[in-house]
Amino acid sequence: MKLIEAHGLSFKYAGSSIYAVKDVELEVGEGEFIVLAGKSGCGKSTLLRCLNGLIPHFYEGEMKGYVLVDGADTRETPPHLISQSVGIVFQNPDNQLFALSVEADIAFPLENLALPREEIRERVEWALKALGIEELRDRPPMELSGGQKQKVAIASVLAMRPKALLLDEPTSSLDPVSAKQLIDVIVKLNKEYKISIIIAEHRLDLLIPHTSRLIVMNEGRIVFDDDPRNVLERDLIGYGISVPKVVKIAHLLRSSGRGDFQRLPLSVEEFVKRLKVVSGDKVRGS
Repeated sequence: MKLIEAHGLSFKYAGSSIYAVKDVELEVGEGEFIVLAGKSGCGKSTLLRCLNGLIPHFYEGEMKGYVLVDGADTRETPPHLISQSVGIVFQNPDNQLFALSVEADIAFPLENLALPREEIRERVEWALKALGIEELRDRPPMELSGGQKQKVAIASVLAMRPKALLLDEPTSSLDPVSAKQLIDVIVKLNKEYKISIIIAEHRLDLLIPHTSRLIVMNEGRIVFDDDPRNVLERDLIGYGISVPKVVKIAHLLRSSGRGDFQRLPLSVEEFVKRLKVVSGDKVRGS
Protein backbone atom coordinates (compact mmCIF):
# COMPACT_ATOMS: atom_id res chain seq x y z
CA MET A 1 0.00 0.00 0.00
CA LYS A 2 1.30 3.46 -0.93
CA LEU A 3 1.94 5.61 2.12
CA ILE A 4 3.72 8.53 0.45
CA GLU A 5 3.58 9.66 -3.17
CA ALA A 6 5.43 12.54 -4.83
CA HIS A 7 4.64 13.37 -8.43
CA GLY A 8 6.34 16.03 -10.55
CA LEU A 9 7.71 17.52 -7.34
CA SER A 10 9.96 20.56 -7.65
CA PHE A 11 10.73 23.27 -5.11
CA LYS A 12 12.99 26.30 -4.96
CA TYR A 13 13.36 28.50 -1.90
CA ALA A 14 12.35 32.15 -2.00
CA GLY A 15 15.17 34.26 -3.38
CA SER A 16 16.84 31.33 -5.13
CA SER A 17 16.89 30.71 -8.87
CA ILE A 18 17.86 27.06 -8.45
CA TYR A 19 15.44 24.27 -7.61
CA ALA A 20 16.46 22.42 -4.44
CA VAL A 21 14.44 19.41 -5.63
CA LYS A 22 13.54 18.92 -9.26
CA ASP A 23 11.08 16.61 -11.06
CA VAL A 24 10.94 14.06 -8.25
CA GLU A 25 8.79 10.97 -8.70
CA LEU A 26 8.67 8.82 -5.58
CA GLU A 27 6.41 6.22 -3.99
CA VAL A 28 6.93 4.81 -0.50
CA GLY A 29 5.11 1.76 0.77
CA GLU A 30 4.31 0.81 4.34
CA GLY A 31 7.18 -0.86 6.19
CA GLU A 32 9.94 0.15 3.76
CA PHE A 33 13.43 1.12 4.90
CA ILE A 34 14.84 3.72 2.51
CA VAL A 35 18.21 5.47 2.66
CA LEU A 36 18.67 8.85 0.94
CA ALA A 37 22.28 9.46 -0.06
CA GLY A 38 24.19 12.15 -1.89
CA LYS A 39 26.58 15.01 -1.31
CA SER A 40 25.64 17.96 0.90
CA GLY A 41 23.26 20.32 -0.88
CA CYS A 42 21.89 17.68 -3.23
CA GLY A 43 18.31 18.13 -1.96
CA LYS A 44 17.90 15.42 0.67
CA SER A 45 16.74 17.69 3.49
CA THR A 46 14.40 19.63 1.21
CA LEU A 47 12.82 16.41 -0.04
CA LEU A 48 12.17 15.26 3.53
CA ARG A 49 10.50 18.60 4.34
CA CYS A 50 8.28 18.18 1.30
CA LEU A 51 7.29 14.65 2.31
CA ASN A 52 6.30 15.87 5.78
CA GLY A 53 4.33 18.93 4.62
CA LEU A 54 6.73 21.46 6.17
CA ILE A 55 7.06 22.56 2.57
CA PRO A 56 5.03 24.47 1.44
CA HIS A 57 3.56 25.53 4.82
CA PHE A 58 6.67 26.70 6.71
CA TYR A 59 9.16 27.49 3.95
CA GLU A 60 8.53 30.18 1.38
CA GLY A 61 9.27 29.39 -2.24
CA GLU A 62 7.86 27.98 -5.45
CA MET A 63 6.48 24.46 -5.43
CA LYS A 64 5.41 22.44 -8.45
CA GLY A 65 3.78 19.02 -8.44
CA TYR A 66 2.30 17.49 -5.33
CA VAL A 67 2.80 15.10 -2.43
CA LEU A 68 0.20 12.74 -1.01
CA VAL A 69 0.57 11.35 2.52
CA ASP A 70 -1.90 8.59 3.29
CA GLY A 71 -4.01 10.05 0.48
CA ALA A 72 -3.93 13.63 1.86
CA ASP A 73 -2.49 16.40 -0.33
CA THR A 74 0.19 18.21 1.70
CA ARG A 75 -0.65 21.50 -0.04
CA GLU A 76 -4.13 21.42 1.46
CA THR A 77 -3.56 19.56 4.73
CA PRO A 78 -2.10 21.26 7.84
CA PRO A 79 1.30 19.90 8.95
CA HIS A 80 -0.03 18.95 12.40
CA LEU A 81 -2.34 16.48 10.68
CA ILE A 82 0.33 15.19 8.29
CA SER A 83 2.68 14.64 11.25
CA GLN A 84 0.31 12.06 12.66
CA SER A 85 1.07 9.91 9.61
CA VAL A 86 4.64 10.98 8.80
CA GLY A 87 6.90 12.40 11.52
CA ILE A 88 10.26 14.07 11.01
CA VAL A 89 13.40 14.10 13.18
CA PHE A 90 15.91 16.85 12.46
CA GLN A 91 19.69 16.69 12.37
CA ASN A 92 20.03 18.72 15.57
CA PRO A 93 17.80 17.35 18.35
CA ASP A 94 18.12 20.62 20.30
CA ASN A 95 15.74 22.11 17.74
CA GLN A 96 13.02 19.73 18.94
CA LEU A 97 13.65 19.57 22.70
CA PHE A 98 12.72 22.42 25.02
CA ALA A 99 10.81 21.09 28.05
CA LEU A 100 12.26 20.63 31.53
CA SER A 101 12.05 16.83 31.42
CA VAL A 102 12.17 14.07 28.82
CA GLU A 103 8.68 12.94 29.76
CA ALA A 104 7.29 16.44 29.24
CA ASP A 105 8.98 16.76 25.85
CA ILE A 106 7.42 13.52 24.64
CA ALA A 107 3.99 14.49 25.99
CA PHE A 108 4.00 18.00 24.50
CA PRO A 109 2.78 17.22 20.95
CA LEU A 110 0.12 14.90 22.36
CA GLU A 111 -1.16 17.64 24.64
CA ASN A 112 -1.40 19.93 21.62
CA LEU A 113 -3.71 17.37 20.04
CA ALA A 114 -5.88 17.56 23.18
CA LEU A 115 -5.73 13.80 23.68
CA PRO A 116 -7.19 12.35 26.89
CA ARG A 117 -4.72 12.34 29.77
CA GLU A 118 -4.77 8.55 30.07
CA GLU A 119 -3.98 8.12 26.37
CA ILE A 120 -1.13 10.61 26.64
CA ARG A 121 0.31 8.69 29.56
CA GLU A 122 0.03 5.38 27.67
CA ARG A 123 1.67 6.76 24.53
CA VAL A 124 4.54 8.33 26.46
CA GLU A 125 5.20 5.03 28.24
CA TRP A 126 5.14 3.17 24.93
CA ALA A 127 7.56 5.61 23.27
CA LEU A 128 9.96 5.50 26.21
CA LYS A 129 9.97 1.70 26.12
CA ALA A 130 10.29 1.51 22.32
CA LEU A 131 13.44 3.68 22.47
CA GLY A 132 14.75 1.99 25.61
CA ILE A 133 15.03 5.27 27.53
CA GLU A 134 12.66 4.72 30.46
CA GLU A 135 15.41 5.70 32.91
CA LEU A 136 15.66 9.14 31.29
CA ARG A 137 12.04 10.17 31.87
CA ASP A 138 12.77 12.69 34.63
CA ARG A 139 16.08 13.99 33.25
CA PRO A 140 16.33 17.49 31.73
CA PRO A 141 17.09 17.08 28.00
CA MET A 142 19.86 19.69 28.24
CA GLU A 143 21.84 17.31 30.48
CA LEU A 144 21.74 14.39 28.06
CA SER A 145 24.39 13.17 25.63
CA GLY A 146 23.97 13.69 21.89
CA GLY A 147 22.83 10.12 21.34
CA GLN A 148 20.34 10.30 24.20
CA LYS A 149 18.92 13.57 22.87
CA GLN A 150 18.35 12.01 19.45
CA LYS A 151 16.50 9.10 21.04
CA VAL A 152 14.29 11.52 22.97
CA ALA A 153 13.61 13.50 19.77
CA ILE A 154 12.61 10.28 18.03
CA ALA A 155 10.43 9.27 20.98
CA SER A 156 8.59 12.62 20.88
CA VAL A 157 7.74 11.98 17.23
CA LEU A 158 7.02 8.29 17.76
CA ALA A 159 4.43 9.09 20.43
CA MET A 160 2.28 10.54 17.63
CA ARG A 161 2.04 6.95 16.30
CA PRO A 162 3.12 7.84 12.74
CA LYS A 163 3.28 5.24 9.98
CA ALA A 164 6.61 6.66 8.78
CA LEU A 165 9.64 8.40 10.26
CA LEU A 166 11.79 10.79 8.26
CA LEU A 167 15.27 11.30 9.72
CA ASP A 168 17.67 13.97 8.49
CA GLU A 169 21.25 12.81 9.14
CA PRO A 170 20.55 11.86 12.78
CA THR A 171 24.08 10.55 13.45
CA SER A 172 26.03 13.49 12.00
CA SER A 173 27.15 14.81 15.40
CA LEU A 174 27.52 11.44 17.14
CA ASP A 175 30.60 9.33 17.83
CA PRO A 176 30.73 5.87 16.17
CA VAL A 177 29.44 3.98 19.22
CA SER A 178 26.49 6.34 19.76
CA ALA A 179 25.74 6.28 16.01
CA LYS A 180 25.62 2.46 16.03
CA GLN A 181 23.29 2.44 19.05
CA LEU A 182 20.96 4.97 17.43
CA ILE A 183 20.80 3.12 14.12
CA ASP A 184 20.06 -0.13 15.99
CA VAL A 185 17.05 1.62 17.55
CA ILE A 186 15.87 2.90 14.15
CA VAL A 187 16.17 -0.60 12.66
CA LYS A 188 14.16 -1.97 15.58
CA LEU A 189 11.34 0.51 14.94
CA ASN A 190 11.18 -0.68 11.35
CA LYS A 191 11.39 -4.41 12.06
CA GLU A 192 9.27 -4.69 15.20
CA TYR A 193 6.74 -1.90 14.70
CA LYS A 194 6.64 -1.92 10.86
CA ILE A 195 7.26 1.83 10.73
CA SER A 196 8.48 3.03 7.34
CA ILE A 197 11.88 4.68 7.57
CA ILE A 198 13.31 7.28 5.20
CA ILE A 199 16.71 8.36 6.45
CA ALA A 200 19.15 10.82 4.91
CA GLU A 201 22.54 9.63 6.06
CA HIS A 202 26.22 9.49 5.08
CA ARG A 203 27.17 6.49 7.23
CA LEU A 204 26.03 3.72 4.91
CA ASP A 205 28.05 0.91 6.51
CA LEU A 206 25.60 0.55 9.40
CA LEU A 207 22.44 1.13 7.37
CA ILE A 208 22.87 -0.76 4.11
CA PRO A 209 22.33 -4.29 5.54
CA HIS A 210 18.81 -3.24 6.59
CA THR A 211 17.91 -1.14 3.55
CA SER A 212 15.18 -2.12 1.10
CA ARG A 213 15.94 0.80 -1.24
CA LEU A 214 18.89 3.10 -1.73
CA ILE A 215 18.07 6.47 -3.31
CA VAL A 216 20.88 8.67 -4.61
CA MET A 217 20.21 12.34 -5.24
CA ASN A 218 22.23 14.84 -7.24
CA GLU A 219 21.42 18.50 -7.89
CA GLY A 220 17.87 18.05 -6.62
CA ARG A 221 17.06 15.03 -8.76
CA ILE A 222 16.78 11.34 -7.94
CA VAL A 223 19.41 9.65 -10.11
CA PHE A 224 19.19 6.11 -8.67
CA ASP A 225 16.36 4.39 -6.80
CA ASP A 226 16.76 0.64 -6.52
CA ASP A 227 17.78 -2.33 -4.42
CA PRO A 228 21.00 -1.26 -2.67
CA ARG A 229 23.02 -4.03 -4.34
CA ASN A 230 22.07 -2.74 -7.77
CA VAL A 231 22.88 0.86 -6.87
CA LEU A 232 26.23 -0.10 -5.33
CA GLU A 233 27.23 -1.80 -8.59
CA ARG A 234 27.44 1.67 -10.15
CA ASP A 235 30.21 4.23 -10.05
CA LEU A 236 29.09 6.55 -7.24
CA ILE A 237 32.27 8.60 -6.75
CA GLY A 238 30.84 11.67 -8.45
CA TYR A 239 27.78 11.65 -6.20
CA GLY A 240 29.64 11.99 -2.91
CA ILE A 241 28.67 8.51 -1.71
CA SER A 242 30.87 6.80 0.86
CA VAL A 243 30.59 3.20 -0.33
CA PRO A 244 30.62 0.68 2.57
CA LYS A 245 34.07 -0.85 3.08
CA VAL A 246 32.78 -4.39 2.71
CA VAL A 247 31.40 -3.50 -0.73
CA LYS A 248 34.70 -1.89 -1.77
CA ILE A 249 36.64 -5.01 -0.80
CA ALA A 250 34.17 -7.26 -2.63
CA HIS A 251 34.58 -5.14 -5.78
CA LEU A 252 38.37 -5.41 -5.54
CA LEU A 253 38.32 -9.18 -5.04
CA ARG A 254 35.87 -9.63 -7.91
CA SER A 255 37.97 -7.52 -10.28
CA SER A 256 41.06 -9.58 -9.44
CA GLY A 257 39.21 -12.84 -10.03
CA ARG A 258 39.21 -13.85 -6.39
CA GLY A 259 36.08 -14.61 -4.44
CA ASP A 260 32.52 -15.44 -5.38
CA PHE A 261 31.05 -11.96 -5.22
CA GLN A 262 28.64 -11.84 -8.14
CA ARG A 263 26.09 -10.88 -5.49
CA LEU A 264 27.51 -8.00 -3.50
CA PRO A 265 27.64 -8.53 0.28
CA LEU A 266 26.04 -5.77 2.30
CA SER A 267 27.41 -6.80 5.69
CA VAL A 268 30.54 -8.33 7.17
CA GLU A 269 28.53 -11.49 7.89
CA GLU A 270 27.58 -11.86 4.23
CA PHE A 271 31.16 -11.20 3.18
CA VAL A 272 32.54 -13.91 5.48
CA LYS A 273 29.89 -16.33 4.27
CA ARG A 274 30.94 -15.86 0.63
CA LEU A 275 34.60 -16.35 1.57
CA LYS A 276 33.71 -19.65 3.26
CA VAL A 277 31.86 -20.78 0.14
CA VAL A 278 34.91 -20.04 -2.02
CA SER A 279 37.26 -21.83 0.38
CA GLY A 280 35.12 -24.92 0.20
CA ASP A 281 33.77 -24.55 3.72
CA LYS A 282 30.15 -24.52 2.56
CA VAL A 283 27.72 -22.73 4.80
CA ARG A 284 24.25 -24.18 5.18
CA GLY A 285 21.79 -22.28 3.01
CA SER A 286 24.47 -20.60 0.87
